Amino acid sequence: MIALADCNNFYASCERSIRPELAGKPIVVLSNNDGCIIARSNESKALGYKMGAPYFKVREQLLRDQVHVFSGNVPFYREVSEKIMKLLESECNAMEIYSIDEAFLDFTDVAAPDEKAILLKKKVFEETKIPISIGIAQTKVLAKLASHIAKKHTHTGVFLLHGKDLVARALSHYSVEELWGVGRKHAHFLHDKGIFQASQLAKTDETWLRRHMKIGGVRLARELNGIPCFALEENRPSKKSIMTSRSFRRELTSFAALNEALCNFASSCAFKLRKQNTRAKKIAVFIQTNRFKSYVKGHSAYLELEFPIATNDSIEMIKGVCQLLDRMHDRDCHYKRAGVIVSEIIPDQEVQLNLFSEQNLVKRAKLMKVYDAINHKMGEGTLRLSIQGTDRKWARKNEPIAFRN
Repeated sequence: MIALADCNNFYASCERSIRPELAGKPIVVLSNNDGCIIARSNESKALGYKMGAPYFKVREQLLRDQVHVFSGNVPFYREVSEKIMKLLESECNAMEIYSIDEAFLDFTDVAAPDEKAILLKKKVFEETKIPISIGIAQTKVLAKLASHIAKKHTHTGVFLLHGKDLVARALSHYSVEELWGVGRKHAHFLHDKGIFQASQLAKTDETWLRRHMKIGGVRLARELNGIPCFALEENRPSKKSIMTSRSFRRELTSFAALNEALCNFASSCAFKLRKQNTRAKKIAVFIQTNRFKSYVKGHSAYLELEFPIATNDSIEMIKGVCQLLDRMHDRDCHYKRAGVIVSEIIPDQEVQLNLFSEQNLVKRAKLMKVYDAINHKMGEGTLRLSIQGTDRKWARKNEPIAFRN
């Protein structure tokens, strides 16, 4: 048996977890630069607010409806997610972290999986104040479907999708575009061929699926029929590239402010590389002015640099970013967006060293280990390089930005 644990309205629930007085009140969370709505509580959904709605278009309505609005606080959400994942992992044989708010759990040999799921849901809420839904089924595709049913159509937040008749009933109520793994292109194709319901896809001839949807279509149909084809991935593959970027609330008018922001982005990329035990051969910087302001001077630039030796050292990456920005910055422009990208990522053990650099690299690796340990214990950003600054006017806001009691 496979279970899918899915946090309900995760970002909104995180904000509510530290503000218990908001229980039962509408909440929305905004994206980078407060551009659009990326999370809604059930109360906000009932009021008709849509995912992705631009904030400037609904600002007045949010005030009238007394909706509590928050700028996204991703570091906080990530911290809550890590705590939830540790709780889930302690209660199952194996686990695959699918996203920041979802995880597949191995419930093989669990005698009463639905009862175990209810206890697990209760434990997570007691320790984090985050509500979760759990769907249980024979395969990952069916577990995803069961999770949706648990969230939308049960009082307990848990649903066991098991038994031929129950599975058939569930598949007949869901369209193919609602299935995990079916994108827009395949959904349109299936509709053109007269396949609209999940139950129809489950009965489709495998030879036809292999011809038109390759092996992925065959595996999807088998999973719908209770035949496991997608195993749990306990060790997630390392990322091929990593980007940290930001659209700023206010345009950055000075070189110093832009440089400070990019140095922090470089440090973030370096930390992510160290976390997955990898190093990058290249680093790139991009900067952009506001493309919607046609009456001011526009500028967009992208430059990259290759390191002599692949690295995950924050100091080396920040040095590279400073070099690139100095070459591409236009002092007459005000920048709205910027970012850092590291690429050509390789595992630590594949880095080719040379005789003159090895000793220094070992020392710096020890320094970065201490650097990460302090920040993990004391909080992200506690220890940083002086060039990363302390003012951080470019950083996102984390406090409520709209209605308050």
